[in-house]
Amino acid sequence: MEPADDQPASITPSRLSTIRRRKSADNKFGTCAPGGQCELHFEAAIFDLDGVITKTAAVHSMAWKRMFDDYLQIRAARHHEPFNEFAHAPDYLAYVDGRPRYDGVEAFLKSRGIKLPLGTPEDLPGRETVCGLGNRKNAIFNQIIEREGVGLFDSTIALIREMLQRGIKVGLATSSNNSEAILNKTGTAPLFATIVDGNVSENLGLKGKPEPDIFTTASANLGVPCARAIVVEDAVSGVQAGAKGGFGLVIGIARENNARELRANGADLVVHDLAETSLEQINRLVQARRASV
Repeated sequence: MEPADDQPASITPSRLSTIRRRKSADNKFGTCAPGGQCELHFEAAIFDLDGVITKTAAVHSMAWKRMFDDYLQIRAARHHEPFNEFAHAPDYLAYVDGRPRYDGVEAFLKSRGIKLPLGTPEDLPGRETVCGLGNRKNAIFNQIIEREGVGLFDSTIALIREMLQRGIKVGLATSSNNSEAILNKTGTAPLFATIVDGNVSENLGLKGKPEPDIFTTASANLGVPCARAIVVEDAVSGVQAGAKGGFGLVIGIARENNARELRANGADLVVHDLAETSLEQINRLVQARRASV
């Protein structure tokens, strides 16, 4: 028989054991308010842009391929060599993904034994310099997004909005020089209290991924120690940067079926999409990781 609403239930030894188990479980999740919201163990979240917030990683890959294939075909004809195309997994993911544009050009060319002068950021697109090739890639990228638009990952936007409602500060850290245009196209700029992109990096002399500079700068701009912030990334170089920066948690999004690589390079949690996790799970993992350090 159930007790009346105004009468406390009797606490039998069996029920007392159940209560103790529940309290023990609750302690794993932090102190929870009567409304069900648990104490938060981090104060800020810093998100990458391409492949995390926007569906532009594939556009970047396409632009890189078109630019490099055009250049490699010209070079092959000039030197009477076989044409070896720029491929997604062995080239884009290994040398370009997540890196600042000119660093990506240089890293890929080095992998092919090609040495070009650096040039300057003002080089015309397509000029045979590192900057010229990088600028050509950027021109192709902008043409594609102008023609096809920019999609968003709804699960990421939903998580960001939930974080903001809970008082978590949110920042953006990206190697892209196109973040302003992308954010304006998608109407997402107001979600971020700070934006550290490729232009900011150039002005401040920040090192690109896999160094943690853009993330640590974003965290400092938010007024939050790195240990009290989390990083959300989809690139191997990005999770490497988050791990180097001493952040409270690094989340890797394996959109390229690269969960193993992300985990091996510093991701504490790996998902294929942020719909697979929740703010509560992230909070528990931050707390558990801090307790284990």
